[in-house]
Amino acid sequence: MCNACIPAAPTNGDSDAFADRLLDMLNQGALALMVSIGHRTGLFDTLADSPPADAATIAAQAGLDARYVREWLAAMVSGGIVDYDAASDRYRLPAPRAALLTRAAPPDNIAVFAQYIGMLGSVEDRIVDCFRDGGGVGYEHYPRFHEVMAEDSGQTVLAALDSHILPLVPGLESRLGDGIDVLDVGCGRGLALLHLAQRFPRSTFVGYDLAVDALTAARAHAAAQRLDNVTFVQRDLTGFSGDAGSFDLILAFDAVHDQADPQGVLDGIHAALAPDGVFLMQDIRASSRLENNLEHPIAPLLYTLSTMHCMTVSLAQGGAGLGTMWGEELATEMLRRAGFDNVDVHRLAHDFQNNFYVMHKAQAARAVAS
Repeated sequence: MCNACIPAAPTNGDSDAFADRLLDMLNQGALALMVSIGHRTGLFDTLADSPPADAATIAAQAGLDARYVREWLAAMVSGGIVDYDAASDRYRLPAPRAALLTRAAPPDNIAVFAQYIGMLGSVEDRIVDCFRDGGGVGYEHYPRFHEVMAEDSGQTVLAALDSHILPLVPGLESRLGDGIDVLDVGCGRGLALLHLAQRFPRSTFVGYDLAVDALTAARAHAAAQRLDNVTFVQRDLTGFSGDAGSFDLILAFDAVHDQADPQGVLDGIHAALAPDGVFLMQDIRASSRLENNLEHPIAPLLYTLSTMHCMTVSLAQGGAGLGTMWGEELATEMLRRAGFDNVDVHRLAHDFQNNFYVMHKAQAARAVAS
């Protein structure tokens, strides 16, 4: 081997800096778990809504065990998230931090996303087996996935639906007001569809998803809101067909890339649209090329989510395993392959994580005719 091909030996400074980085990574990973627990137990909300207090008082206000709360607070203080006054033995969560960690803060509650770390960690053994044997880990091994995803989409999709997403399609709100047929592909717990069904009572809404637990939750919400214009159907979208020309609007929020047959889903969506129908798809903003994602602010998180959920659930069904970071280039290519010759890609100023793709079937039809 030539000397030029041998990497230079690291200096002590390089090694020390990398060791420091690894230690910081371990600390931050541990804090992510503690942030998730703080969200799930309501401790951040309790701290934000109360004056400085000792651990026992905070635990009593939150209805939690004092010993666990005290240890959790120690992690929060040592991690620079909660402030501690040793003289008075009181803890407080400063308002600027509470604005990023509490339920009063959407769409900026980052604690919601910390839940993914513990959820993904629960399938680590199965993922390691997949590294050795191939295959994938099925949806049934992620019992909290749809619960967490509903909170996630509540911030990234639902919060922006009226103000930013629907206006991407000129005239769409007027059409919804008059009454059209709408399909949500991979609807999960149906938060977006339930909101639209309530806002536009003249339109009819259908949600398709494979997960029974998610659909059960969606139906319960629909019943509680007494909505009779929305239906949720369990459906495997592999080889999606049979709805030719049935829908004026089809939605897909962060749902296409983890399908077993994403191209077949897109083909089916094109076929299911009415002649003047619109397809609105939200998916991760990224490139299909790794080198273009090196400056992405959460690229390591997204590639991890891909490895431990999005890619593997598709592979578990014998699918394509596109993964979370399939990217804008491949997404656009597959949309065009499905028959959408005009693909408009929109980026919202407040949302660095997602692209919004708008396709009009009429444009594709006119392109073919010409």
